[in-house]
Amino acid sequence: MVDCGAFQGRRQEADEKNRTWDGTESSVSATVLTHAHFDHCGLLPLLCKKGYKGNIYSTAATRDLANLILMDSAKIQDRDAEYLRKQAARKGEKFTWEPLYREADVIAAMEQFVTVSYKRPIFVSRDAEVTFYDAGHILGSSLARFSVTREGGGTIDIGFSGDLGRKNKPIIRDPSLIPPVDYLVLESTYGDRLHEPADDILNRLAQIAGHAVKHGGKLIIPAFAVERTQDLVFYLHLLSDQKRIQNVPIFVDSPMAVSATAIFKLHPECYDEETRNAFTKHHANPFGFNNLTFIENVEASKKLNDLTGPAIIISSSGMCEAGRILHHLAHTIADPKNIVLIVGFMAKDTLGRKIRDRERQIKILGETYIRRAEVEEIGALSSHADYNEIWEYVSGLDLKRLKKIFLVHGEHEAQAHLQEFLLGKGVQAVDIVKRGETYELN
Repeated sequence: MVDCGAFQGRRQEADEKNRTWDGTESSVSATVLTHAHFDHCGLLPLLCKKGYKGNIYSTAATRDLANLILMDSAKIQDRDAEYLRKQAARKGEKFTWEPLYREADVIAAMEQFVTVSYKRPIFVSRDAEVTFYDAGHILGSSLARFSVTREGGGTIDIGFSGDLGRKNKPIIRDPSLIPPVDYLVLESTYGDRLHEPADDILNRLAQIAGHAVKHGGKLIIPAFAVERTQDLVFYLHLLSDQKRIQNVPIFVDSPMAVSATAIFKLHPECYDEETRNAFTKHHANPFGFNNLTFIENVEASKKLNDLTGPAIIISSSGMCEAGRILHHLAHTIADPKNIVLIVGFMAKDTLGRKIRDRERQIKILGETYIRRAEVEEIGALSSHADYNEIWEYVSGLDLKRLKKIFLVHGEHEAQAHLQEFLLGKGVQAVDIVKRGETYELN
């Protein structure tokens, strides 16, 4: 099995999908995790809870981040269960909902991890060898290249992109090209979009922050605790050093982001040369500066809502589905002085998607608000390759040998566009993978 992620979107629908298990655990001999985002690792504890006893292979950084993310998920589920139980009791209703897994299940799953460095082949079964290559998406992220022995001799080589990253991102290295493969399973998140040039990030961030400060407002940035928050801190550090943003207080209000930043510091093997030099040669800290405050406890988080002057608040979750960001949005979304800055992908039916689409009426924590705050977006901050960047990566492979690309991990419009685009570039065959279908490789 490659990745074992949780569905995200409408809560009831996502919960039902995550609970619908097809007995996969009985047929899996090994599991490979490409990276630690929840939509790739979120159901690993459930897989193990249901009886999977095999190894889970990943890089060391992925293992550490997955532990953080899965423990956070278990805690959120426990809190949700307690809240819903009390609500049902008040109404005199029967309550039967249980978390998918608890903290003890996460701990048990972590004991099944085997960590592997980049470009170190390892047999994960008798006839399948896997090698990780840096995907340039988040810390420790990987493309997984399998070499599978055929029954009659020889091998079939299959690449799995996981989430394909982008060149010239801060902190981490560029995506590493895998050796030629016969088949490629490829993500398609931004298969129908082109990002703004990366050179525009600092200019746009300075412009948006400056506008909020000028009008005495708050800049609220929902951001994934892993990678996006560290990227933002890195960019805001540069803008502060260059005196391009005023001396405005900046807060990272996410316990998981604080912990994730500590994990970043533990894995310099994943840094690009610029970041490595900052740490080792100049002893600089790309993850902290004078204007920046990391918020860990709830009391300090609540005090942020009482701030009267301008401020920048980075908080999770990235899609605005849980966490402290909900409280910050509830306190700011109705004030036209404020700005909500979208810096990442927002899945359909999430609160973040509704804000990104600039819907007028927004429901937060059960209350309806009229959105008067401005909404801005910086697409160049995305950690996913757009369709031109996907093609740039694919074109580096041996296209004569590449028999077929299988598209996964994308909404229908994105997949349809990317399929047509890649075929137009000369790729031999491109299939959009259908749930429940089996595909034979030869």
